[in-house]
Amino acid sequence: MTTVPRPLLFLDVDGPLNPWDAKPTRRPADYQTHRLRPTGWKPHESRKPLRVWLNPSHGPALLALPFELIWATTWGTEANEMIGPRIGLPDLPVVPWPTGAGRSRQDTPDGTFWKTAHLVEYAANRPFAWVDDDLDPLDAKYVATHHDGPALLHRISPKSGLLPQDFEALTAWSQAPTRPTVP
Repeated sequence: MTTVPRPLLFLDVDGPLNPWDAKPTRRPADYQTHRLRPTGWKPHESRKPLRVWLNPSHGPALLALPFELIWATTWGTEANEMIGPRIGLPDLPVVPWPTGAGRSRQDTPDGTFWKTAHLVEYAANRPFAWVDDDLDPLDAKYVATHHDGPALLHRISPKSGLLPQDFEALTAWSQAPTRPTVP
């Protein structure tokens, strides 16, 4: 009997889990404020640590999805140390970004998000869903062209983070995975 692996769910932190673009004076409902200092956060010594809003219900909701969860974030392994425990996630695999990987669309020859090609390579044609706040039609076109399996690129608003309808969309796609739609 062959077991079919679950689809991958590439999970970004800032945007989907931390609605960084919400009004600074209005923490979203059900979120908790955390002050964190990830390695990449190098403010002046007088500045406070990075403000991160996290919803503790997201961990159980993500674990209930029929996916293999994988961090796809610049937080890297620090997502397992600083984010996962605060929302109830166990240690998850982390997509390793190449040293010197660009951090903007201008760093890629086709204008895609700098993560896109790396995630397609990591997925190795396995079905995957990707939640991020920096997705656009160029990313869907790249995935449709370079990935032979089903894929869902699901943009999350950095003003609201993951919402119930996002979990519903992920569940629905997992039941009938399709290839990306190119606008």
